[in-house]
Amino acid sequence: MRHALRMLACGASLLVAVTAAVAQLAAWPSKPLTLVVPFPAGGTSDVMGRLVATELEKALGQPIKVENIGGGGGVKGTLEALKRPADGYTLIQSGIGQNAVAHALDANVGYDSSRDFIHLTQVHEGANVLVVKPDSPYQSVKELVAAAKTGPGVTYGYTPAASGHMAMELMIQMQRTCFAIGKGENLCTGGKFKGVSFSGGKPLLDAALKGGVDAIFINVDAAHRLIKDGKLKALAVSSKGRSNLLPDVPTMSEAGYLGFEAVSWSGISVAKGTPPAVVARLETELAKVMASAPVKKYMEPNGFTIPAQGSSVYSIYVSKETDRWTRLVRIAGIKL
Repeated sequence: MRHALRMLACGASLLVAVTAAVAQLAAWPSKPLTLVVPFPAGGTSDVMGRLVATELEKALGQPIKVENIGGGGGVKGTLEALKRPADGYTLIQSGIGQNAVAHALDANVGYDSSRDFIHLTQVHEGANVLVVKPDSPYQSVKELVAAAKTGPGVTYGYTPAASGHMAMELMIQMQRTCFAIGKGENLCTGGKFKGVSFSGGKPLLDAALKGGVDAIFINVDAAHRLIKDGKLKALAVSSKGRSNLLPDVPTMSEAGYLGFEAVSWSGISVAKGTPPAVVARLETELAKVMASAPVKKYMEPNGFTIPAQGSSVYSIYVSKETDRWTRLVRIAGIKL
């Protein structure tokens, strides 16, 4: 009799839990949402965020405000978003800077990208392109590296923690020969590369256009029109394969850096603790958004790839990228 009563009680508890979850999902969303993009307006991250928000609000039936909170390579906005209630009304744009490189640069960044988020899905991947002024004496990757080894050195521009920053550091590391001489020490023979930091993509591009630096890696979508107009010279792209926007430009692998890959990427995440029913709804709707005609129509013509969708695959990707760039940053000794 007691066993039967316990079974009945358990069944009733389960029914209450399921009913509550269904009711919660039915009521959500009952008000506008916010997507925190932790970078200034106008860049690739902002464009990706607004593209997704526009389509997702149609599916959810509620407006989605895009809130730009720049600073710290994406860290400032991410920290602010995580302070808000984990109720599904605050979406967080995740990406290479704030969720991979940030941990490499600061072990105490203030959050853990593996434990403090539920990563819903990846939104994009995009190549970087190594560019110089058209009248630059360096008309190939080989000539640029040779100048760094034999001349006074090469200056390069970068936005801290951005994928272009990592692409340049990867190139510098791959062209060096390192010999371990003791615990925590390296003796590397290579060229003289001097980095110059810029606050964002626009001032970085301006520096490249005006000759303020010798070379930069920049997102293909930001540079391809300038390249086609003859205002910049493209030396190589950072993706595994050639960019459909710049089919005549070799990859870094083709330029001699076998296996080179350093792409920009972003996705949509929420804070840990967001109700499972809300997470499931968001994951489902985001997959539909990424397969929608408006998103597809924008992505490919602008040089972006739509990655595999889903929380599981994106979570694994974030973890792998964090490990990868942490190793590179430590080897390079990069500090902000």
